[in-house]
Amino acid sequence: MTSILTYTFKNLPSTSKWALRFSVRPLSCSSQLRATPAAQTKSKKTLAKPNIRNVVVVDGVRTPFLLSGTSYKDLMPHDVARAALLGLLHRTSVPKEVVDYIVFGTVIQEVKTSNVAREAALGAGFSDKTPAHTVTMACISANQAMTTGVGLIASGQCDVVVAGGVELMSDVPIRHSRKMRKMLLDLNKAKTLGQRLSLLSKFRLNFLSPELPAVAEFSTSETMGHSADRLAAAFAVSRTEQDEYALRSHSLAKKAQDEGLLSDVVPFKVPGKDTVTKDNGIRPSSLEQMAKLKPAFIKPYGTVTAANSSFLTDGASAMLIMAEEKALAMGYKPKAYLRDFVYVSQDPKDQLLLGPTYATPKVLEKAGLTLNDVDAFEFHEAFSGQILANFKAMDSDWFAQNYMGRKTKVGLPPLEKFNTWGGSLSLGHPFGATGCRLVMAAANRLRKEGGQYGLVAACAAGGQGHAMIVEAYPK
Repeated sequence: MTSILTYTFKNLPSTSKWALRFSVRPLSCSSQLRATPAAQTKSKKTLAKPNIRNVVVVDGVRTPFLLSGTSYKDLMPHDVARAALLGLLHRTSVPKEVVDYIVFGTVIQEVKTSNVAREAALGAGFSDKTPAHTVTMACISANQAMTTGVGLIASGQCDVVVAGGVELMSDVPIRHSRKMRKMLLDLNKAKTLGQRLSLLSKFRLNFLSPELPAVAEFSTSETMGHSADRLAAAFAVSRTEQDEYALRSHSLAKKAQDEGLLSDVVPFKVPGKDTVTKDNGIRPSSLEQMAKLKPAFIKPYGTVTAANSSFLTDGASAMLIMAEEKALAMGYKPKAYLRDFVYVSQDPKDQLLLGPTYATPKVLEKAGLTLNDVDAFEFHEAFSGQILANFKAMDSDWFAQNYMGRKTKVGLPPLEKFNTWGGSLSLGHPFGATGCRLVMAAANRLRKEGGQYGLVAACAAGGQGHAMIVEAYPK
Protein backbone atom coordinates (compact mmCIF):
# COMPACT_ATOMS: atom_id res chain seq x y z
CA MET A 1 0.00 0.00 0.00
CA THR A 2 2.88 2.34 0.78
CA SER A 3 4.25 1.96 -2.74
CA ILE A 4 0.85 2.74 -4.23
CA LEU A 5 0.43 5.87 -2.18
CA THR A 6 3.99 7.01 -2.82
CA TYR A 7 3.55 6.61 -6.55
CA THR A 8 0.19 8.34 -6.55
CA PHE A 9 1.23 11.30 -4.39
CA LYS A 10 4.08 12.03 -6.76
CA ASN A 11 1.45 12.50 -9.43
CA LEU A 12 -1.00 14.52 -7.35
CA PRO A 13 -1.02 18.31 -7.01
CA SER A 14 -0.36 19.62 -3.54
CA THR A 15 -4.04 20.46 -3.07
CA SER A 16 -4.83 16.74 -3.12
CA LYS A 17 -2.56 15.65 -0.32
CA TRP A 18 -5.42 15.52 2.14
CA ALA A 19 -4.99 11.87 1.26
CA LEU A 20 -2.60 11.37 4.16
CA ARG A 21 -5.46 11.99 6.55
CA PHE A 22 -7.16 8.80 5.37
CA SER A 23 -4.22 6.41 5.10
CA VAL A 24 -4.54 4.92 8.57
CA ARG A 25 -8.20 3.91 8.69
CA PRO A 26 -9.17 1.02 6.42
CA LEU A 27 -12.78 0.53 5.43
CA SER A 28 -13.83 -3.03 4.74
CA CYS A 29 -17.24 -4.28 3.72
CA SER A 30 -16.43 -8.01 3.55
CA SER A 31 -18.55 -8.76 6.58
CA GLN A 32 -21.55 -7.14 4.91
CA LEU A 33 -21.42 -8.97 1.58
CA ARG A 34 -24.81 -10.57 2.08
CA ALA A 35 -26.36 -7.90 4.26
CA THR A 36 -30.11 -7.57 3.91
CA PRO A 37 -32.14 -4.84 5.56
CA ALA A 38 -34.60 -5.53 8.31
CA ALA A 39 -38.17 -4.41 7.78
CA GLN A 40 -38.71 -0.80 8.77
CA THR A 41 -41.64 -0.14 11.05
CA LYS A 42 -41.09 3.38 12.29
CA SER A 43 -43.53 6.09 11.25
CA LYS A 44 -42.20 9.53 10.44
CA LYS A 45 -43.47 12.90 9.31
CA THR A 46 -44.36 13.45 5.67
CA LEU A 47 -42.29 15.94 3.67
CA ALA A 48 -45.28 17.62 2.01
CA LYS A 49 -44.89 21.40 1.81
CA PRO A 50 -47.70 23.95 2.00
CA ASN A 51 -48.80 25.54 -1.28
CA ILE A 52 -46.58 23.22 -3.35
CA ARG A 53 -48.07 20.40 -5.42
CA ASN A 54 -47.10 16.89 -4.43
CA VAL A 55 -45.29 15.12 -7.27
CA VAL A 56 -45.53 11.34 -7.38
CA VAL A 57 -44.01 8.44 -9.27
CA VAL A 58 -46.79 6.20 -10.51
CA ASP A 59 -44.34 3.59 -11.78
CA GLY A 60 -41.12 3.20 -13.71
CA VAL A 61 -39.54 0.60 -15.96
CA ARG A 62 -36.32 -0.09 -17.77
CA THR A 63 -35.15 -2.36 -20.49
CA PRO A 64 -32.70 -5.03 -19.37
CA PHE A 65 -29.30 -3.37 -19.03
CA LEU A 66 -26.87 -5.20 -21.31
CA LEU A 67 -23.13 -5.24 -21.83
CA SER A 68 -22.35 -3.15 -24.90
CA GLY A 69 -21.76 -5.20 -28.00
CA THR A 70 -24.41 -7.80 -27.15
CA SER A 71 -28.10 -8.04 -28.07
CA TYR A 72 -28.68 -4.30 -28.66
CA LYS A 73 -25.60 -3.76 -30.82
CA ASP A 74 -27.51 -3.39 -34.11
CA LEU A 75 -30.06 -0.91 -32.74
CA MET A 76 -30.09 2.86 -32.52
CA PRO A 77 -30.60 4.73 -29.22
CA HIS A 78 -34.18 5.72 -30.04
CA ASP A 79 -35.02 2.02 -30.56
CA VAL A 80 -34.01 1.20 -26.99
CA ALA A 81 -35.69 4.34 -25.62
CA ARG A 82 -38.87 3.45 -27.51
CA ALA A 83 -38.82 0.00 -25.89
CA ALA A 84 -38.71 1.62 -22.44
CA LEU A 85 -41.61 3.93 -23.34
CA LEU A 86 -43.69 1.03 -24.67
CA GLY A 87 -42.90 -0.94 -21.52
CA LEU A 88 -44.09 1.99 -19.40
CA LEU A 89 -47.30 2.30 -21.40
CA HIS A 90 -47.95 -1.42 -20.99
CA ARG A 91 -47.12 -1.38 -17.26
CA THR A 92 -49.26 1.64 -16.38
CA SER A 93 -51.94 1.61 -19.13
CA VAL A 94 -51.70 5.40 -19.14
CA PRO A 95 -53.51 6.92 -22.15
CA LYS A 96 -50.91 8.52 -24.42
CA GLU A 97 -53.01 11.62 -24.85
CA VAL A 98 -52.87 12.57 -21.16
CA VAL A 99 -49.07 12.86 -21.18
CA ASP A 100 -48.25 16.57 -21.28
CA TYR A 101 -44.50 16.36 -21.78
CA ILE A 102 -41.64 13.90 -22.29
CA VAL A 103 -38.04 14.46 -21.14
CA PHE A 104 -35.15 12.06 -21.71
CA GLY A 105 -31.50 12.15 -20.76
CA THR A 106 -28.59 10.92 -22.84
CA VAL A 107 -24.84 11.50 -22.93
CA ILE A 108 -23.24 10.32 -26.17
CA GLN A 109 -25.72 11.47 -28.77
CA GLU A 110 -26.46 9.81 -32.07
CA VAL A 111 -26.24 12.71 -34.53
CA LYS A 112 -29.24 11.49 -36.55
CA THR A 113 -31.50 11.61 -33.49
CA SER A 114 -30.05 14.44 -31.42
CA ASN A 115 -33.43 14.95 -29.72
CA VAL A 116 -33.81 11.28 -28.90
CA ALA A 117 -36.78 11.97 -26.60
CA ARG A 118 -38.84 13.20 -29.53
CA GLU A 119 -37.87 10.39 -31.90
CA ALA A 120 -38.52 7.71 -29.27
CA ALA A 121 -41.88 9.27 -28.35
CA LEU A 122 -43.04 9.34 -31.97
CA GLY A 123 -41.84 5.78 -32.44
CA ALA A 124 -43.77 4.67 -29.35
CA GLY A 125 -46.99 6.15 -30.71
CA PHE A 126 -47.28 9.31 -28.66
CA SER A 127 -49.12 12.18 -30.27
CA ASP A 128 -47.07 14.50 -32.44
CA LYS A 129 -48.69 17.24 -30.35
CA THR A 130 -46.81 16.05 -27.20
CA PRO A 131 -43.62 18.11 -26.74
CA ALA A 132 -40.40 16.26 -25.94
CA HIS A 133 -36.85 17.37 -25.30
CA THR A 134 -33.52 15.78 -24.40
CA VAL A 135 -31.14 16.82 -21.62
CA THR A 136 -27.54 15.90 -20.95
CA MET A 137 -25.63 16.09 -17.67
CA ALA A 138 -23.26 13.14 -17.90
CA CYS A 139 -24.15 10.30 -15.51
CA ILE A 140 -26.97 12.30 -13.92
CA SER A 141 -28.78 13.02 -17.20
CA ALA A 142 -31.83 10.95 -16.22
CA ASN A 143 -31.80 12.68 -12.83
CA GLN A 144 -31.99 15.98 -14.68
CA ALA A 145 -34.83 14.64 -16.82
CA MET A 146 -36.75 13.66 -13.67
CA THR A 147 -36.23 16.93 -11.86
CA THR A 148 -37.18 18.84 -15.00
CA GLY A 149 -40.45 16.92 -14.88
CA VAL A 150 -40.84 17.67 -11.19
CA GLY A 151 -40.41 21.38 -11.91
CA LEU A 152 -42.97 21.34 -14.72
CA ILE A 153 -45.54 19.69 -12.46
CA ALA A 154 -44.78 21.61 -9.26
CA SER A 155 -45.09 24.92 -11.15
CA GLY A 156 -48.46 23.93 -12.58
CA GLN A 157 -47.28 23.85 -16.20
CA CYS A 158 -48.01 20.13 -16.56
CA ASP A 159 -49.90 17.38 -14.75
CA VAL A 160 -48.33 14.31 -16.37
CA VAL A 161 -44.71 13.94 -17.46
CA VAL A 162 -42.75 10.94 -18.70
CA ALA A 163 -39.06 11.15 -17.78
CA GLY A 164 -36.32 8.73 -18.71
CA GLY A 165 -32.96 8.21 -20.29
CA VAL A 166 -31.07 6.08 -22.78
CA GLU A 167 -27.53 5.14 -23.74
CA LEU A 168 -26.23 2.88 -26.48
CA MET A 169 -22.52 2.31 -26.07
CA SER A 170 -22.50 -0.38 -28.76
CA ASP A 171 -22.52 2.25 -31.51
CA VAL A 172 -20.93 5.51 -30.45
CA PRO A 173 -20.19 8.21 -33.04
CA ILE A 174 -16.60 8.03 -34.35
CA ARG A 175 -15.62 11.20 -36.17
CA HIS A 176 -13.26 11.91 -39.01
CA SER A 177 -10.27 14.02 -38.04
CA ARG A 178 -10.83 17.77 -38.08
CA LYS A 179 -8.69 18.15 -41.19
CA MET A 180 -10.77 15.53 -42.99
CA ARG A 181 -14.02 17.12 -41.87
CA LYS A 182 -12.87 20.51 -43.10
CA MET A 183 -11.89 19.08 -46.48
CA LEU A 184 -15.21 17.31 -46.92
CA LEU A 185 -17.14 20.46 -46.04
CA ASP A 186 -15.03 22.55 -48.39
CA LEU A 187 -15.53 19.99 -51.16
CA ASN A 188 -19.25 20.26 -50.68
CA LYS A 189 -19.02 24.01 -51.24
CA ALA A 190 -16.65 23.83 -54.23
CA LYS A 191 -18.37 24.92 -57.45
CA THR A 192 -15.87 23.90 -60.14
CA LEU A 193 -13.77 20.87 -60.96
CA GLY A 194 -10.63 22.96 -60.53
CA GLN A 195 -11.63 23.92 -56.98
CA ARG A 196 -12.30 20.29 -56.12
CA LEU A 197 -8.97 19.09 -57.54
CA SER A 198 -7.14 21.84 -55.68
CA LEU A 199 -8.70 20.73 -52.40
CA LEU A 200 -8.01 17.04 -53.07
CA SER A 201 -4.35 17.79 -53.75
CA LYS A 202 -4.01 18.80 -50.09
CA PHE A 203 -5.21 15.41 -48.85
CA ARG A 204 -2.78 13.46 -46.64
CA LEU A 205 -3.13 9.92 -45.30
CA ASN A 206 -3.11 11.12 -41.68
CA PHE A 207 -6.40 12.88 -42.45
CA LEU A 208 -7.98 9.42 -42.20
CA SER A 209 -7.09 8.97 -38.52
CA PRO A 210 -10.42 8.85 -36.66
CA GLU A 211 -11.30 10.70 -33.46
CA LEU A 212 -12.39 8.06 -30.98
CA PRO A 213 -14.69 9.03 -28.09
CA ALA A 214 -13.32 8.69 -24.57
CA VAL A 215 -14.81 8.92 -21.09
CA ALA A 216 -12.48 11.79 -20.27
CA GLU A 217 -12.76 15.28 -18.82
CA PHE A 218 -12.47 18.02 -21.41
CA SER A 219 -11.06 20.44 -18.84
CA THR A 220 -8.35 18.07 -17.56
CA SER A 221 -7.98 15.46 -20.35
CA GLU A 222 -8.04 12.79 -17.64
CA THR A 223 -10.16 9.68 -18.02
CA MET A 224 -12.67 9.00 -15.29
CA GLY A 225 -11.00 5.66 -14.50
CA HIS A 226 -7.65 7.38 -13.96
CA SER A 227 -9.32 9.90 -11.67
CA ALA A 228 -11.03 7.08 -9.76
CA ASP A 229 -7.68 5.38 -9.27
CA ARG A 230 -6.13 8.56 -7.88
CA LEU A 231 -9.14 9.11 -5.63
CA ALA A 232 -8.94 5.58 -4.24
CA ALA A 233 -5.25 6.02 -3.46
CA ALA A 234 -5.84 9.44 -1.93
CA PHE A 235 -8.35 7.96 0.52
CA ALA A 236 -6.24 4.85 1.12
CA VAL A 237 -8.81 2.49 -0.33
CA SER A 238 -7.03 -0.76 -1.04
CA ARG A 239 -7.42 -3.07 -4.04
CA THR A 240 -8.84 -5.76 -1.74
CA GLU A 241 -11.48 -3.42 -0.36
CA GLN A 242 -12.51 -2.41 -3.86
CA ASP A 243 -12.77 -6.02 -4.98
CA GLU A 244 -14.76 -6.91 -1.86
CA TYR A 245 -17.23 -4.12 -2.55
CA ALA A 246 -17.60 -5.13 -6.20
CA LEU A 247 -18.24 -8.73 -5.15
CA ARG A 248 -20.88 -7.47 -2.71
CA SER A 249 -22.62 -5.54 -5.51
CA HIS A 250 -22.68 -8.54 -7.86
CA SER A 251 -23.75 -10.97 -5.13
CA LEU A 252 -26.64 -8.78 -3.99
CA ALA A 253 -27.71 -8.10 -7.59
CA LYS A 254 -27.74 -11.83 -8.35
CA LYS A 255 -29.79 -12.48 -5.23
CA ALA A 256 -32.27 -9.71 -6.13
CA GLN A 257 -32.53 -10.99 -9.70
CA ASP A 258 -33.11 -14.58 -8.60
CA GLU A 259 -35.77 -13.49 -6.08
CA GLY A 260 -37.66 -11.40 -8.67
CA LEU A 261 -37.01 -8.11 -6.88
CA LEU A 262 -35.87 -6.25 -9.99
CA SER A 263 -39.47 -5.66 -11.01
CA ASP A 264 -38.68 -2.51 -12.98
CA VAL A 265 -37.13 -4.61 -15.76
CA VAL A 266 -39.48 -5.18 -18.71
CA PRO A 267 -38.84 -7.70 -21.51
CA PHE A 268 -37.69 -6.36 -24.86
CA LYS A 269 -38.19 -8.26 -28.12
CA VAL A 270 -35.12 -7.21 -30.08
CA PRO A 271 -35.93 -7.12 -33.81
CA GLY A 272 -34.49 -10.19 -35.48
CA LYS A 273 -33.36 -11.65 -32.17
CA ASP A 274 -34.79 -13.31 -29.07
CA THR A 275 -36.63 -11.48 -26.31
CA VAL A 276 -34.27 -10.10 -23.68
CA THR A 277 -35.65 -10.48 -20.16
CA LYS A 278 -32.85 -9.71 -17.70
CA ASP A 279 -29.61 -7.81 -17.14
CA ASN A 280 -26.61 -9.71 -18.45
CA GLY A 281 -23.73 -8.03 -16.64
CA ILE A 282 -24.31 -9.58 -13.20
CA ARG A 283 -21.32 -11.87 -12.68
CA PRO A 284 -20.51 -12.91 -9.11
CA SER A 285 -16.93 -14.16 -9.07
CA SER A 286 -14.41 -14.76 -6.32
CA LEU A 287 -11.84 -12.50 -4.73
CA GLU A 288 -9.16 -14.88 -5.98
CA GLN A 289 -10.27 -14.51 -9.60
CA MET A 290 -10.70 -10.75 -9.28
CA ALA A 291 -7.21 -10.41 -7.83
CA LYS A 292 -5.73 -11.82 -11.04
CA LEU A 293 -6.83 -8.83 -13.13
CA LYS A 294 -4.31 -6.15 -13.99
CA PRO A 295 -4.88 -2.43 -13.30
CA ALA A 296 -6.93 -0.83 -16.06
CA PHE A 297 -5.77 2.80 -15.84
CA ILE A 298 -2.69 3.55 -13.73
CA LYS A 299 -0.19 0.84 -14.58
CA PRO A 300 1.34 -1.07 -12.92
CA TYR A 301 0.46 0.30 -9.47
CA GLY A 302 -3.21 1.21 -9.84
CA THR A 303 -6.04 -0.54 -8.01
CA VAL A 304 -8.98 0.10 -10.37
CA THR A 305 -9.65 -2.92 -12.60
CA ALA A 306 -12.37 -4.17 -14.92
CA ALA A 307 -13.80 -6.18 -12.01
CA ASN A 308 -14.30 -3.22 -9.66
CA SER A 309 -15.51 -0.74 -12.30
CA SER A 310 -18.92 -0.33 -13.93
CA PHE A 311 -18.97 -1.65 -17.49
CA LEU A 312 -20.03 -0.02 -20.76
CA THR A 313 -23.78 -0.61 -20.95
CA ASP A 314 -26.71 -0.32 -23.32
CA GLY A 315 -30.18 0.38 -21.92
CA ALA A 316 -33.04 2.78 -21.33
CA SER A 317 -35.44 3.71 -18.53
CA ALA A 318 -38.73 5.59 -18.25
CA MET A 319 -40.93 6.83 -15.40
CA LEU A 320 -44.48 8.12 -15.20
CA ILE A 321 -44.53 11.23 -12.99
CA MET A 322 -47.76 13.00 -12.06
CA ALA A 323 -49.28 15.58 -9.80
CA GLU A 324 -50.72 13.60 -6.91
CA GLU A 325 -54.27 14.83 -7.45
CA LYS A 326 -54.11 13.86 -11.12
CA ALA A 327 -52.83 10.37 -10.33
CA LEU A 328 -55.57 9.77 -7.77
CA ALA A 329 -58.24 11.14 -10.10
CA MET A 330 -57.12 8.64 -12.73
CA GLY A 331 -57.32 5.77 -10.23
CA TYR A 332 -53.60 5.20 -9.77
CA LYS A 333 -51.89 4.19 -6.53
CA PRO A 334 -48.51 5.92 -6.73
CA LYS A 335 -45.32 4.24 -5.55
CA ALA A 336 -43.54 7.26 -4.10
CA TYR A 337 -43.30 11.01 -3.75
CA LEU A 338 -40.37 12.84 -5.32
CA ARG A 339 -39.29 15.32 -2.67
CA ASP A 340 -36.32 17.65 -2.22
CA PHE A 341 -33.35 17.45 -4.54
CA VAL A 342 -30.05 19.26 -5.04
CA TYR A 343 -27.30 19.53 -7.62
CA VAL A 344 -23.69 20.21 -6.64
CA SER A 345 -20.39 20.88 -8.39
CA GLN A 346 -16.78 20.51 -7.27
CA ASP A 347 -13.24 20.61 -8.63
CA PRO A 348 -13.28 18.26 -11.65
CA LYS A 349 -9.64 17.28 -11.19
CA ASP A 350 -9.30 16.10 -7.60
CA GLN A 351 -12.94 15.80 -6.52
CA LEU A 352 -14.51 14.57 -9.75
CA LEU A 353 -16.38 11.67 -8.13
CA LEU A 354 -17.24 13.11 -4.70
CA GLY A 355 -20.67 14.43 -5.68
CA PRO A 356 -22.57 12.19 -3.21
CA THR A 357 -20.46 13.45 -0.30
CA TYR A 358 -21.34 17.06 -1.07
CA ALA A 359 -24.95 16.51 -2.12
CA THR A 360 -26.08 14.21 0.70
CA PRO A 361 -25.91 16.69 3.63
CA LYS A 362 -27.45 19.45 1.53
CA VAL A 363 -30.49 17.44 0.53
CA LEU A 364 -30.95 16.09 4.07
CA GLU A 365 -30.84 19.59 5.53
CA LYS A 366 -33.21 20.86 2.86
CA ALA A 367 -35.69 18.12 3.75
CA GLY A 368 -35.20 18.48 7.51
CA LEU A 369 -33.93 14.92 7.85
CA THR A 370 -30.88 13.22 9.28
CA LEU A 371 -28.90 10.27 7.97
CA ASN A 372 -30.63 8.07 10.54
CA ASP A 373 -34.04 8.89 9.05
CA VAL A 374 -33.13 7.29 5.71
CA ASP A 375 -34.35 3.72 5.24
CA ALA A 376 -32.93 3.01 1.77
CA PHE A 377 -29.79 4.42 0.19
CA GLU A 378 -29.29 4.13 -3.57
CA PHE A 379 -25.94 5.53 -4.72
CA HIS A 380 -24.58 5.27 -8.23
CA GLU A 381 -21.58 2.93 -8.31
CA ALA A 382 -19.21 4.20 -11.00
CA PHE A 383 -16.27 2.42 -9.36
CA SER A 384 -15.82 0.56 -6.08
CA GLY A 385 -13.06 3.00 -5.19
CA GLN A 386 -15.41 5.92 -5.80
CA ILE A 387 -18.04 4.54 -3.42
CA LEU A 388 -15.51 3.72 -0.70
CA ALA A 389 -13.73 7.07 -1.07
CA ASN A 390 -17.08 8.81 -0.63
CA PHE A 391 -17.71 6.70 2.47
CA LYS A 392 -14.40 7.84 3.98
CA ALA A 393 -15.01 11.48 3.06
CA MET A 394 -18.52 11.35 4.58
CA ASP A 395 -17.13 9.79 7.74
CA SER A 396 -14.38 12.38 8.26
CA ASP A 397 -14.67 15.46 10.46
CA TRP A 398 -11.39 16.70 8.97
CA PHE A 399 -12.67 16.53 5.40
CA ALA A 400 -15.95 18.17 6.38
CA GLN A 401 -14.17 21.05 8.11
CA ASN A 402 -11.46 21.64 5.50
CA TYR A 403 -13.32 21.02 2.26
CA MET A 404 -17.06 21.28 2.90
CA GLY A 405 -17.29 24.18 5.31
CA ARG A 406 -19.03 21.99 7.86
CA LYS A 407 -18.28 21.62 11.55
CA THR A 408 -18.91 17.89 11.66
CA LYS A 409 -18.84 14.96 9.27
CA VAL A 410 -21.79 13.92 7.15
CA GLY A 411 -21.84 10.40 8.56
CA LEU A 412 -21.52 6.93 7.09
CA PRO A 413 -24.54 5.25 5.44
CA PRO A 414 -25.06 1.83 7.06
CA LEU A 415 -24.29 -0.96 4.59
CA GLU A 416 -27.38 -2.90 5.61
CA LYS A 417 -29.43 -0.09 4.03
CA PHE A 418 -27.09 0.62 1.12
CA ASN A 419 -27.62 -0.64 -2.46
CA THR A 420 -29.00 -3.92 -1.16
CA TRP A 421 -30.31 -5.01 -4.57
CA GLY A 422 -27.00 -4.38 -6.30
CA GLY A 423 -25.85 -1.26 -8.10
CA SER A 424 -24.25 0.10 -11.24
CA LEU A 425 -21.18 -2.13 -10.83
CA SER A 426 -23.33 -5.21 -11.33
CA LEU A 427 -26.61 -4.10 -12.91
CA GLY A 428 -24.89 -1.87 -15.44
CA HIS A 429 -24.66 1.84 -16.11
CA PRO A 430 -26.15 3.24 -19.32
CA PHE A 431 -24.95 6.80 -18.69
CA GLY A 432 -28.20 8.55 -19.59
CA ALA A 433 -30.55 6.05 -17.93
CA THR A 434 -29.14 5.24 -14.49
CA GLY A 435 -30.89 8.02 -12.56
CA CYS A 436 -34.35 6.54 -13.12
CA ARG A 437 -33.09 3.10 -12.09
CA LEU A 438 -31.82 4.55 -8.82
CA VAL A 439 -35.13 6.22 -8.00
CA MET A 440 -37.19 3.14 -8.87
CA ALA A 441 -34.87 0.93 -6.84
CA ALA A 442 -35.36 3.22 -3.83
CA ALA A 443 -39.14 3.36 -4.32
CA ASN A 444 -39.47 -0.41 -4.75
CA ARG A 445 -37.23 -1.14 -1.78
CA LEU A 446 -39.25 1.19 0.45
CA ARG A 447 -42.47 -0.62 -0.53
CA LYS A 448 -40.91 -4.04 -0.03
CA GLU A 449 -39.18 -3.25 3.26
CA GLY A 450 -41.74 -0.91 4.83
CA GLY A 451 -39.45 2.12 4.96
CA GLN A 452 -40.46 5.73 4.42
CA TYR A 453 -37.48 7.69 3.10
CA GLY A 454 -34.97 6.83 0.41
CA LEU A 455 -31.90 8.84 -0.55
CA VAL A 456 -30.63 8.70 -4.12
CA ALA A 457 -27.21 10.16 -4.95
CA ALA A 458 -24.81 10.11 -7.88
CA CYS A 459 -21.59 11.60 -9.13
CA ALA A 460 -21.07 12.77 -12.71
CA ALA A 461 -18.41 13.96 -15.11
CA GLY A 462 -17.47 17.59 -14.71
CA GLY A 463 -17.24 17.20 -10.94
CA GLN A 464 -21.01 17.41 -10.58
CA GLY A 465 -23.45 15.48 -8.43
CA HIS A 466 -27.08 15.03 -7.50
CA ALA A 467 -29.13 13.85 -4.54
CA MET A 468 -32.86 13.41 -4.06
CA ILE A 469 -35.21 12.31 -1.29
CA VAL A 470 -37.81 9.73 -2.26
CA GLU A 471 -40.73 9.24 0.15
CA ALA A 472 -42.81 6.06 0.07
CA TYR A 473 -46.46 6.58 -0.80
CA PRO A 474 -48.72 5.47 2.09
CA LYS A 475 -50.15 2.00 1.62
